[in-house]
Amino acid sequence: MVRIFVTVVGVATIAFAGSGSGIASAQALSAAAAAGPPPSSVNIFPLSQVHRGLTGTAWTVFEGTVPEPMEVEILGVLHGARGPHRDLILARLHGAKPEYTGVVAGMSGSPVYIDGRLAGALSYRIGQFSKEPIAGITPIEQMLEVRDLPQIQGPVQIAKNDASGIESGGLTFSAMETPLMMSGFQPEAIQVWKQQVAGTGLDVISAGGGLSGSSAAASDKAGGQAHPMGEAGDFGPIVPGSAISLQLVRGDLEIAATCTVTYVDPKQLLACGHPVLQAGPVSLPMTSTEVLATLASPMNAFKIVNTGNVVGAFTEDRDAAIAGVMGGTARMIPVSISVNNGAKTEERRVDVLDLPSLTPQAVLVSVYQILLESNQSSALTSYHVSGEIKVRGEAPVPVNAWGTPGEAMAAQLAAAFGVADGFNRMYANATRLEPMESVRLHIEVLPRDMRTELESVRLISSSIVHAGDTVEVEATLRPWEQPARNVRIPFTIPARLEPGTLRLMVGGAATLDRTLEAARPQGHAATEAAVSARLRGLHAADQVYVSLLLPESQASMPGTTLDSLPLSMANTMESERSGVEVGLHGESVVVTAQAPAGGVLSGQQILTLRVESGGGLH
Repeated sequence: MVRIFVTVVGVATIAFAGSGSGIASAQALSAAAAAGPPPSSVNIFPLSQVHRGLTGTAWTVFEGTVPEPMEVEILGVLHGARGPHRDLILARLHGAKPEYTGVVAGMSGSPVYIDGRLAGALSYRIGQFSKEPIAGITPIEQMLEVRDLPQIQGPVQIAKNDASGIESGGLTFSAMETPLMMSGFQPEAIQVWKQQVAGTGLDVISAGGGLSGSSAAASDKAGGQAHPMGEAGDFGPIVPGSAISLQLVRGDLEIAATCTVTYVDPKQLLACGHPVLQAGPVSLPMTSTEVLATLASPMNAFKIVNTGNVVGAFTEDRDAAIAGVMGGTARMIPVSISVNNGAKTEERRVDVLDLPSLTPQAVLVSVYQILLESNQSSALTSYHVSGEIKVRGEAPVPVNAWGTPGEAMAAQLAAAFGVADGFNRMYANATRLEPMESVRLHIEVLPRDMRTELESVRLISSSIVHAGDTVEVEATLRPWEQPARNVRIPFTIPARLEPGTLRLMVGGAATLDRTLEAARPQGHAATEAAVSARLRGLHAADQVYVSLLLPESQASMPGTTLDSLPLSMANTMESERSGVEVGLHGESVVVTAQAPAGGVLSGQQILTLRVESGGGLH
């Protein structure tokens, strides 16, 4: 949300003097409503001619799909209110509806006409509890600058828009909120979303739902194509004053933000009169929208909406407006999820936006919501998410995430964070050159607590061994609220070992992966290839691993680990470490055996063996 601070002295005289002068009659408004909003092809009313005392008409949808007129009384121009040479027109709204509802979230972008010419868009409000419908208008000249920008392909980083500014002891002007509709999400998922996007202006949640235009299935039936230019399918044509939505997630779940169309021609439109994400170039589906009702509230008045058919794609999210191309197709990342609830498997499909600082959050909350849907869930339910993440032209990266009860967060949320972490490590990597192609997941709902603890470890035979021996270790595992059980795991002592002390590490994947990660080079940004290799190298959480800590040099490089290096090779790598991402260590961690743990294993133990010379037992 954008907030602009101006002094009390600079506003008070303008805002509260001359109320009611030159206001249009009810008959004139009725005639205007019958005629509908003027087309965008009319001439513009230049900012240089705007002054106190002018009157005009603004258009917005209070209910349904047809824009309604409001009386607008121009109170003056706030010079530089939005930044150097970025002025704001101050106006008071009149009429039964705006005087009842006040300035409403979702109203931003409502076009304002003076003498039949387009002057700008309602876009800013005073404070949050103002008793009068006082609004700021973004001049149309500044919005048309966004229309005329050269097209730049590809999404960019979100610049957080978290209400920072310089307060001079005066009134607060803030952008009218863009109400965010989350359809199909439970309160727990909505709360996670609000926590993840706090400060971006997307934490204002409104009520609403999606229609056929928001479903992935409908998109497939249409061949993935948007409706022809200007045709909104189920909600009629797009005109100045129409409600319009941009989708962040669509399909079996939907996240969409809504504002109002200011300008539209056969090829493109402008809306909002302020940024939504302050993201610059974007690629987001643009849908027609129906307003079910406008909720009046001094704290958070907003429009309750349904989204309709896709009519194009938003391509720009700038300071003065968001811009869209009619008939365009947005680039989204498909996420398909199958859920095994025991007796049956259900499929869920969503598309998420492709925008670096928001896509991981959209993936997280979507996976979390689908995990929440299981009717088999209980306080003791565990979740296993497997699958793959695909970057175009690259081998798939596996997903293997668990969520179990008793963690610091809910089991479903723990599993969702596990998926989102791996996704984000690939998606946010600075060296990735190709787009994310797809995410395919399978959720297994397990009706018991899958936590398992490593209780003890012992050697079946003596701790004195010989090179080449096959040795057996016994691990005692204790599943949650179940009897302990023993697992015997044979492994072989490398034949090359010299006499001396040998350490043996027995434990779960979390401890093993942390040990291996600590051995990797630090302080360098990992390449996409290195991140991909690390994700492929992660160990399964439901296995017990036996690893040898060998007194030999080990080198870690992107995509590979070299064990038992000869001294000459280790010296060569040491001299080149400054130019290559190489980690060099005096001890090698070698996984030599594993066995099913029957659950998500935690804990580790270290055993010490004595390697003596002479033949061993095989």
